[in-house]
Amino acid sequence: MVQFLASPLRNLVAGVGFMLVVGATATTAYVASGWSLNDAVYMVILTVYSVGYGEVAPVDTPGLRAITIALIVAGCTGMIFFTGSLFQLITASQLQQVFGSRRMQKDIDKLSSHVIVCGFGRIGQMLCHELKAARGAFVVIDHSDERIAAAGKAGYHVIHGDATDEEIMRQAGVTRARALATVLPEDAANVFITLSARSLKRDLTIIARGELPSTERKLIQAGANRVVLPARIGAERVAELLLHRDMTRLIARARGGNLDRLALDLQSLGLDIEVVTAESGSPCAGLTIGRIEELGAGAFLVVALERQDGESILQPDSEIAVREGDGLALVRRPEKAQRIIELFMAAALGEREVS
Repeated sequence: MVQFLASPLRNLVAGVGFMLVVGATATTAYVASGWSLNDAVYMVILTVYSVGYGEVAPVDTPGLRAITIALIVAGCTGMIFFTGSLFQLITASQLQQVFGSRRMQKDIDKLSSHVIVCGFGRIGQMLCHELKAARGAFVVIDHSDERIAAAGKAGYHVIHGDATDEEIMRQAGVTRARALATVLPEDAANVFITLSARSLKRDLTIIARGELPSTERKLIQAGANRVVLPARIGAERVAELLLHRDMTRLIARARGGNLDRLALDLQSLGLDIEVVTAESGSPCAGLTIGRIEELGAGAFLVVALERQDGESILQPDSEIAVREGDGLALVRRPEKAQRIIELFMAAALGEREVS
């Protein structure tokens, strides 16, 4: 019995059930005594909530008085229990949140030489999984309620907040940490976090993620020790495998139902691989590889070029020009597929001018 009452939610459910039974029983009794259904329901509500507007009909018989007395005793008692259970549930939830956050902060305050992971997206989740497997101490910072809940469920130390806020960084113990990894998908946020972390601790090892190749220099200047470009990593991985496999066969396997290690590696980085043809009249026909990647604005990297005459060029130089009908293997970001269509399809030429 004590164990049952210790659960606020069970108490609330029990209180609701009890009040429904009392209300239904009293209403039925009043109707059986000759009252209308509307008068019976109204009387029950007035009595249970102790409003006291007056009796809707004379309670002048022993039977009606017995029903009313029983309703007063049972209804008021049940309402007190229901109200107390509701208050208990709300209070318990608030206390759990407050004390849970305090307990988490106390645990974080005890950490030293740990890693701070800013961002719990796809790459952040993989990073935390590897750190946990290596039994390394780390703290996750993210502003998303959903991602923080997932990180907490996984047993990680978490701080709910904006990693660009220096106070949040201090709560994560940046002055005691040995390293920080900022893996947010926004380059501007990663640059700002790098600047803030470097100002808070000069000897902190900072690993930063960059989406656009042009961001690498900014992150280094901001204080990052190393910069990771997921698209570049994917391109290098593809190039390695392309040296030992036929490009067409590789792409067919990666895009089919049986994904090989390459496809899994790229997928874990939020990337994909695709072969496209520079159609006659497309904006990219006649442009160099470097210019095409520049126009792609980080949407893809070219890792292989296949001429119409069958010549294959792996890791083509940025100065090589693409001819009409050439095939290109791209490591791409799936959400930027539209940009690839605009550049390589002839139909896009009349729809949008590429500058």
